[in-house]
Amino acid sequence: MAGPLYIADPADCVRAVPLEGLTALYHRPSGTTHILAPPAPQILEVLAGSPADADEVAERLARRFDLASEDAGAAIAARLSELEAAGLVRRG
Repeated sequence: MAGPLYIADPADCVRAVPLEGLTALYHRPSGTTHILAPPAPQILEVLAGSPADADEVAERLARRFDLASEDAGAAIAARLSELEAAGLVRRG
């Protein structure tokens, strides 16, 4: 059974700047700046414009970064929950 679908704001709603292994992300809708560690910025990138559940996000990341995606769904689900609490993704 698939989990909840998550939606990220479109790319024009955020401004991301890499900072020595981290990413400073300004979220225009909320006016808030976040400091994100991988894989949070990458999750937002693969979600932009295309909602997905945790397993699909893991598959997209695996394809994009040539990674194994087995058993990654639970780890990605935890990151999605953190991003939701920060207001960077929402359930759809």
